[in-house]
Amino acid sequence: MLSKRVVSVAAFAAAGVLSLAGCGAVNDALGQIPAAPGAPVAESANAGLAMLAGTAKANNAQAGTGDWATGSDGTANTADQKMARKWVQLKASQAGDLNPVVVNGAGLTLYRFDKDTAQPSKSNCNGDCAKTWPPLTVAPGSKVFLAGVPKSAVGTVKRDDGSLQLTLGGWPVYRFAKDTKPGDTKGQGVGGTWFGVAPDGQKAQAESGGSDAGQNPQDGAAQSAGPADRAILFDDANFSDNGASQGVSGQGCQNVARPGVTSSVSAGGSLKLWSEKNCKGKSLVINGDVRDLGKLGFDNRVASVFFG
Repeated sequence: MLSKRVVSVAAFAAAGVLSLAGCGAVNDALGQIPAAPGAPVAESANAGLAMLAGTAKANNAQAGTGDWATGSDGTANTADQKMARKWVQLKASQAGDLNPVVVNGAGLTLYRFDKDTAQPSKSNCNGDCAKTWPPLTVAPGSKVFLAGVPKSAVGTVKRDDGSLQLTLGGWPVYRFAKDTKPGDTKGQGVGGTWFGVAPDGQKAQAESGGSDAGQNPQDGAAQSAGPADRAILFDDANFSDNGASQGVSGQGCQNVARPGVTSSVSAGGSLKLWSEKNCKGKSLVINGDVRDLGKLGFDNRVASVFFG
């Protein structure tokens, strides 16, 4: 197995998710859907949000903005909302015993509230509740970076104060103000109504709790967006930013700049991975974000990619 060299590379934006079959990746801009006064906005990927494959770091997000914005106390709780709403990251990860659970760009666990509704989407956490459980809000036109989270699960709902909150599977998404570092899950089970949120909007389950999306290395197995024309290749599993990443794009066969180091892939559609340059050797067709190529017997083997 080749060692993984840390190199800074440009990453590429894509839309959507991956799994096992053909190729595609595009940015998405969807129109605002008007609603009757006082009615909740139905769950949908609206407000012109740009859905981009990969993590914020891999997409070269600006420091001090989005999920990285902090305020006077050094936490996201006091961050300037104009800066914080520039982008958000939704990444399938592990936090505590929860696997998979969605975390933001700062690695903080994201939650759902049983007193909300998903059909239609409606947040019932306002006022003091929203101070303890800050809603994951975005501005129209914001970027949403997706890694291991299907684009089809992401939507928005208009809150009582007029702000736009992200949803997963229709469920409004929140942080917990008392979670201060990656891996914290202090909000899990609070009041019997707050739970970490899984990539499909369901309640995140403890790793020992049997089957869940985390056991499937291809989180987007049924979420094809058509043929991909670009992808982000992560040196580490689970789209980790602890190691390096590299972008690859184009049509047809494309050789990878740093072969033999890829452990996870984020793209917006299907493509074929090859173990040798010029699309030769052994191959693997994927059609969705792959969190761990090792589970498919293809860890540290990618030397070229075929888009088409």
